[in-house]
Amino acid sequence: MAQKDVLPRLLNLKTVAFGDLTWVDIVDPTDEAQKYLADHYSFHPLDLEDALSRRQISKIEEYPLYLFVIFHLPVYDKTTRISARKQWSAFVGDKYLVTLRPKELKSAEDLFRECETAEEARQEYMSHGSGYLLYTILDRAIDSYFPVLNKLLTLMDDVEDSVFDEGVEAGTELSILRRDLITQRRVMFPTRTLFTELEGKLKRFTKTDLTLYFSDLMDHMNKICDTLDEYEEVINVYKDADSLLSTYRVNGVIRVVAVLFAVGLPFLIVTAVRLMLPTSASTGSAQSFLVLAGAVVVLIAAILLFLRRRHLL
Repeated sequence: MAQKDVLPRLLNLKTVAFGDLTWVDIVDPTDEAQKYLADHYSFHPLDLEDALSRRQISKIEEYPLYLFVIFHLPVYDKTTRISARKQWSAFVGDKYLVTLRPKELKSAEDLFRECETAEEARQEYMSHGSGYLLYTILDRAIDSYFPVLNKLLTLMDDVEDSVFDEGVEAGTELSILRRDLITQRRVMFPTRTLFTELEGKLKRFTKTDLTLYFSDLMDHMNKICDTLDEYEEVINVYKDADSLLSTYRVNGVIRVVAVLFAVGLPFLIVTAVRLMLPTSASTGSAQSFLVLAGAVVVLIAAILLFLRRRHLL
């Protein structure tokens, strides 16, 4: 393939070759990259459109000469504290692997750099065919996801402290974490299903039996999905606990307000009665003051006793 004329214009396209296999890696592909692939490969035009689209589902399209696969990965945004779903794709042929990916897929970038700089890496990862090379990319990507699970666990521990801390409002943090967890599940669960189908279809593009390799990969995927299920259950428990505790705290405030109102009510009653008495009867004297004060005390005691028996105090 004559690439020298296009590489200066496509700075986000890199290639590395070993034996008869060439890996073409395109980062943040553009329309120009689509035209390059259309000129140099016999890919279906709809596949090229899907490769540049950002709203495709995970899928495998099988053709006589190649496989077209669309994957997704979760990318965490530190500003919003929510993961976004990023798409990447691969064309797998007998003598080539073409990957179109976002720059956030660091594991593929690291693997490409290894193959680009070290003969031993090219021998290890590219000598078994394009199918094995794609498996290696996927294996690296899945391994790099485990720190994301650890980050989620740390955030969940923080949310747990907020939920059971009486002075902290945890509703917002819970909502952010639940939304992030939903995004993670939307990415990883379809990917697990895709891997199950991909194993059989990659056999014709590899010189090595991938059964054991994919078995290990699926073990990792099952662990990730089981962990996400567990996290979802825990978050739901935290949500219910936060709702119950918030209701309890509100009820506590209402009880305090009710008691204060009940204690103040006798003063209002006595004051109203006194104002309704004739002026001669309401003129101040020690005896009338004591009567009024005693009436207030009796009323307050009766109200407090009633609240006590109703378990409102």
